[in-house]
Amino acid sequence: MTINERKQVVIAGGGIGGLAAAVACVQRGVPVQLLERTAQLSEVGAGIQIGPNVTRILQLWGLGAALAQVAAFPGQLQARDAQTGRVLGTLPLGERVQSRYGAPYATIHRADLQDLLQRAACSAGVQLRLGQAVQAWCTNGEALQVKTVQGLSLQASALIGADGVWSSVRQQLLGDAPARFTGHLAYRALVAQADLPVHLRSDQVTVWLGPRLHVVHYPVRSGQWLNLVAIVHGAQPDPDQDWDQAAHTQALMQAMRAVGCDLHERLSSVPAWRQWALHDRAPVSGASDMAQGRVALLGDAAHPMRPYLAQGAGMAIEDAETLAQCLTVGNAAVPEQLQAYAEKRWARNALVQTRAIRNGQIFHATGPMAVGRNLSMRLMGERVMDLPWLYGGGPCAVHSVG
Repeated sequence: MTINERKQVVIAGGGIGGLAAAVACVQRGVPVQLLERTAQLSEVGAGIQIGPNVTRILQLWGLGAALAQVAAFPGQLQARDAQTGRVLGTLPLGERVQSRYGAPYATIHRADLQDLLQRAACSAGVQLRLGQAVQAWCTNGEALQVKTVQGLSLQASALIGADGVWSSVRQQLLGDAPARFTGHLAYRALVAQADLPVHLRSDQVTVWLGPRLHVVHYPVRSGQWLNLVAIVHGAQPDPDQDWDQAAHTQALMQAMRAVGCDLHERLSSVPAWRQWALHDRAPVSGASDMAQGRVALLGDAAHPMRPYLAQGAGMAIEDAETLAQCLTVGNAAVPEQLQAYAEKRWARNALVQTRAIRNGQIFHATGPMAVGRNLSMRLMGERVMDLPWLYGGGPCAVHSVG
């Protein structure tokens, strides 16, 4: 079966990045065919943090009210020493972030964000095709012929690879090596706050910093649930095992043997964990890493990053807005529009990737580096923890941060 529509954009991947790109494009009048290889959209994982650089874009798309229905809006971010429990620094969020950056800081379950974007995409007219995986493409005059493994053939003006860290579109476009194992393992859990003792419930973002480890927890689902993530150093799991595997609490507790009683009590209150092996790539080195001809990459397909700035989903949403802007402004040919998109995005994405790697080293520091980290956070507090270059930037940048 062949569908002919030269002006349409085909997006491979129905995760947060692909759905965000679909919403941004179709709202600007660009027809979208969204291909998702699985038979049903589902979002594994747990919570994510979305800073004002991201919520600003969701508001632009008219999704602010929907976000407010499902997200939590923590009042502060607090850093603590994982061994002593001592508070190292605090960053007010809430009204301060709204006033300073023009949008809120939110925490949300991944599935809730994906559902929000899916509803927006479908209501705006995005054609979502499940069970369709991109197999190959070729140039057909002024368009692309995109073929799926399942036998669907589409003509489109552009193909956007938003198919994640193991992107098949990336492999065909760049032919580079697979994503690399970072040496870090993430344990994730969700717990109903009502099931926790009162003193373990929380309405803020808290990060516990320790030697070769850290833990972060924050509310999601309007504050009714607590999302917890513990990241430790560890060996690469067996490649034959599922990347999302049931994790034994004993393994996590062994990795957390250096933490103090405050954090240990919180970890022990969680009945079940899931484990992920974290993968990333070297920072983007140029625009050609994100677009060539009529094919472009977006989100984790372009720049998978470590979670130490909480910006993986955020950079995908920024990509989506920039992509839509470039496809609908001016009269340039599509390859030039995609090139403009890549030129606008690659350096910022590379910076976030680089800073995330550095943040991980700081979070997991040992010895004198850990002592220096703790001292600087205690002395400078907000000045160290706030990130105006990040929260005030992006395609809807706040140009004067007061």
